[in-house]
Amino acid sequence: MTVFKKKSIQERLAALYNAEESAKAYTKIIELIEKYQKTVTSKPYKMSEKDVILITYGDQVIQPGAEPLATLNQFLLEEVKESITTVHLLPFYPYSSDDGFSVIDYKDVSPRMGSWEDIAHLRENFRLMFDGVINHVSQYSYWFKSFLEDNPRYKTFFIEVDPKTDLSQVVRPRTSPLLHEYKDVNGKLRYIWTTFSKDQVDLNYASYHVLIAVLDVLLFYVEQGATLIRLDAIAFLWKEIGTSCIHLPQTHEMIQLMREVIHKVAPEVVIITETNVPHDENISYFGSGEDEAQMVYNFALPPLVAHTILSADTTKLNTWAKSLTLPSDKVCFFNFLASHDGCGVRPVADLLTDKELDNIISHVEENGGYVSYRDMGDGSKSPYELNASYIDIISSQEEAIGMRAKKFMLTQAVKLAMPGVPGIYFHSLVGSSSDREGVRRSGVLRSINREKLNYDILKKELAQSGNLRSLIFRSYKQLLSIREQESAFDPYSDFEIIDLHKGIFAIHRKTKNNSFEILAINNFTNKSIWLQLPSFITEGAIELIKNKEIKDKKIKIELFDTMWIKFDKGN
Repeated sequence: MTVFKKKSIQERLAALYNAEESAKAYTKIIELIEKYQKTVTSKPYKMSEKDVILITYGDQVIQPGAEPLATLNQFLLEEVKESITTVHLLPFYPYSSDDGFSVIDYKDVSPRMGSWEDIAHLRENFRLMFDGVINHVSQYSYWFKSFLEDNPRYKTFFIEVDPKTDLSQVVRPRTSPLLHEYKDVNGKLRYIWTTFSKDQVDLNYASYHVLIAVLDVLLFYVEQGATLIRLDAIAFLWKEIGTSCIHLPQTHEMIQLMREVIHKVAPEVVIITETNVPHDENISYFGSGEDEAQMVYNFALPPLVAHTILSADTTKLNTWAKSLTLPSDKVCFFNFLASHDGCGVRPVADLLTDKELDNIISHVEENGGYVSYRDMGDGSKSPYELNASYIDIISSQEEAIGMRAKKFMLTQAVKLAMPGVPGIYFHSLVGSSSDREGVRRSGVLRSINREKLNYDILKKELAQSGNLRSLIFRSYKQLLSIREQESAFDPYSDFEIIDLHKGIFAIHRKTKNNSFEILAINNFTNKSIWLQLPSFITEGAIELIKNKEIKDKKIKIELFDTMWIKFDKGN
């Protein structure tokens, strides 16, 4: 068995900078660690089956005359306090575009949302995940404005490139230019690296001054109560001309260094990486399983589940799920199906055929959704993500409300049964459809899944019976109430994919310290299916969702239905 040897902070710095720079950086880092150790109270925590993360904007729910963050807290306490443990607050800092992902000031709360006091109130009842939007900052940030003003402190903070430089090898996630021009205080045009947009200016981590400034920000988030930190678009962090500028060794070294520094202050903080890339590239951010991200977004899951329900064929989902492995028992997947972004399709580039992907795209477009593309570097474009609410990706608006809710909850049940921690986007929890009017107003395709909801109207719709929101919301809360009671759903527990039928996706969730296990059976077809249960299902098994005893080895599962069968694994 290989014994893992953790690298020191000095060793990691030496891999990134020259001797003089790494020595200066080390001194600064120790000062930061000592500073924040005085103000941060560390509390050990291990995630369990009770952990569920709600992904939401700080101004997701609004009402006249009230701070949005306070309104969000009020809604969560009234409606879901017993169902979720953690709130992932999407960027709530002052920003200039991209609904928060173009940060003007990392250490402030947007006056559009509230104050740090509102964040503290949220922390009283929920664990918090903050976004580390540290690949880039807003062009209106103090850092970038100081750079353009030739402030010597910020002269190395950004990446200036001669526009004649050959950058054809750089992997592009967008169709916008990689370099944008800005005029400095002297009227000189400066061509600066911008991976995502002109308003999102990339930071230069080849300068240790940037590293120190960003570490200060991340430790400040820990001080403000973040127990999970999401590293946004982290795959693009380190740039080196002549390379792809994605997944570079220095990027992995940097994440490992950030984790090491943060854990000197608060070892319980979870680092989660967001890398919307093919699956094998994505899971590289687990590192050794001991030194890098503790959670990684399971990006292949959303498009694979969409393909499965639209094709009524679980072959691809089964094959992929059987291949899932983790480098240690200290890491796990962050399982999600929808988020503030679209449904990325790059993660399934090697899993689905062009025809299978085209089928999903056609369904989305026919159902009023959109597709975003990325620049391939040769003048061509490739699909990057599907822009629609997840319910409009996997069902049709012409279908009956009950059928749409049934299909949608099937997909969510799969997510809840997968090994790892489930993440639920606010709009999925409350059954939102695509906001095409939002796209018309903003001209931004991602606005289709970022609608702000009126508190009073939302509460009224959830309280009524028979509408799409209430059907989904009540079903979701029921599944969550069951899930949190079952140790087989521990994020780190073993699992096995069981082949029962071409239209069935079945996950056997195992336990090490408990005698009870669960077989989650999901019917992705529009027909009832009779199944012969596996031999390991013992007598006295219970179907948890309907709370019925399983009396026969042959069972019937209805169309688009889910069964969670709990049984005693015996001795």
